[in-house]
Formats: sequence, structure tokens, C-alpha cells
Amino acid sequence: MNLPPLPPIGGEATGRNAIDVLTEQHDDLVGLCARLAADPADKRAAEVLIAELSRHLSAEEQYLYPAIKAAVPGGEDLVARELAEDHALLIEMQRGNISDISEKVWRHVAADAEELFPVLAEMVPVDDLIRVGNRIETAEEAAPTRPHPGTPSSPPWNKIVDPAVAVVDKIRDAVTRRTTYISDL
Repeated sequence: MNLPPLPPIGGEATGRNAIDVLTEQHDDLVGLCARLAADPADKRAAEVLIAELSRHLSAEEQYLYPAIKAAVPGGEDLVARELAEDHALLIEMQRGNISDISEKVWRHVAADAEELFPVLAEMVPVDDLIRVGNRIETAEEAAPTRPHPGTPSSPPWNKIVDPAVAVVDKIRDAVTRRTTYISDL
């Protein structure tokens, strides 16, 4: 893959690999969906689901999908399908129907676990998976906390626009005291 190198520590990349990072995020998203299924009136959990999912999708679009395009034969078609599903999910998030969002989250998680992750594990060297995982974690912190289906979904533009939009989102979150992290529930 064509990623800029990270400083070596002990000669190898350090950190969690992309599959582990994304699997943990998926588990968190599924947990939030289950919580909302049990208590659909939990507004704070709904806000956190939207924020976590917005950050997650932004990070996937910035780093996971380009890695798939670069490493997987036929990756362009796979990424095009994923981007279309992500766009539909962002639109659903703007509508705010939690049960529909949850259904799409379950599909997203299942598709990644069944289709993307096995291919990545087979086709991408571990050091590259760790580098992508590090970038995903970094990108998630600078990602929007609200859905923005009209923003670019492919590099390089999403890497420029998403952090700028995130600043506005985070200001709005602070002013409205909106909960955006699972740890704050």
C-alpha cells in the first residue's frame, strides 16, 4: 500500500490493526443499537449513536476504503458499493429514525465482518494494517459528529473537508451540551 511511513519503534509498526479497531467500533455501535431497541426514548444514547457512527464512517472513508482499493483486486467495485451504503446511512441519520438507522448499522457491521475484514486480513500485510488502524483512530478524533451526506467521501477532499466540518459540529455540540461519546453515557 502507498501510505506514508510511521516512525519505526523497534523496527515494526506499533498499535492496533485496522480490523481490531473497526471491530471494536462495530461492537460499540451494535451495543448502542441494542440499548436503543430496549429504550427508544433514550435521547442521549441516540445522540451518541449518531456521533459515533458519523466519526466511524468518516474514518472508514478516509483510510479503510483507499486501503481496500489499493490492496484488493476488484476493490474499486467493493468500495463503490460500501460508499453507496454509507451515503444511504448518512441520509437515514439525518432523518433520525433510530430503528431504520439501527437496521442499517447491523447490515454495515455484518458486511464488513463477512466481506471486507477477511479480504483485508488475507491481502494486506500486518504492518500496513497497523498503520491503517493508527490512521483510523486519529481520523476518528478529527471527524464530524453529525451526518453530512453532501460532503466528499473520497480522498483527498474528505481528508480536508471532514476535519473542517468537524470543528463546526464540535462547537455546536459544546453549545448545546450534546453527548457524543459512549463513555459520557
